[in-house]
Formats: sequence, C-alpha cells, structure tokens
Amino acid sequence: MTPEELAARLEQAADDVAPAIRRQMRRVGPRGVAAIRRHAAGRPGPNIITGHYRASWTDRHWAIPHGALCTIGTRAPQGRRLEFGFWDMYDSLGRHFYQPPYPHVQPALPEIGAVLRDAMGDAIEEVLS
Repeated sequence: MTPEELAARLEQAADDVAPAIRRQMRRVGPRGVAAIRRHAAGRPGPNIITGHYRASWTDRHWAIPHGALCTIGTRAPQGRRLEFGFWDMYDSLGRHFYQPPYPHVQPALPEIGAVLRDAMGDAIEEVLS
C-alpha cells in the first residue's frame, strides 16, 4: 500500500467512524438496561413487588459530532434511594429511615463497560475493513 492509498483509506475511515459508532451505540443501550434490570431482580438488589421499577429503566440515544451519546436511567423516584440507601435520614414527611442500599446499577457497570468496549472495537473494525 502506498502512502497515497493509506491516506485515502484513512480519509474514508474518518468520514465513516461517526455513523459506525452511532450504529454500535444502539446495541449498547438496550444491553445496559437489561444488565441493570437483571441486577434489580431481587437480592442483593431490590426485591420485585410489581415490576414497575425494573420496567422504568430506559436508554436514550443522541448523535453528537464524531460519535454518539447514550444515557441509561430511570425516572422512578425510588431509584437513588434503592441504589444508595437512605440511612439515618428524614424524608419530606418527617419520617426517620434506616434503609440499607440495594445496589443494582453499580454491579451492572462492569458488564456495560465490556459491552461498550466490544461495540467500539466492532465500530473500528467496521470502519477499517
């Protein structure tokens, strides 16, 4: 491969990298949500009573220059309290609580990180192949 051919190939790869990353990020979000939901399916995470809390976890995607952004979260009001606990605190009604944490997001982070690394490797492979 000549330097000119290499330069042309890298130029094309630079144009293709953002769409490839966006396609791969569409895979990461749902898998991250699934990992959090698995960890929120009973001890050591929170107990399942109705399933509404697990179902509240969603992912959202945005295109950004040269890539993509994905956020995973819940709008459920008990989310932070379940993950981090509510120890020796008072709620808005003045009730005193000693609720231990039931982590379910933090245990899912290694799996989400591995999925993200694999997805970025697949995007690079797609662009350079």
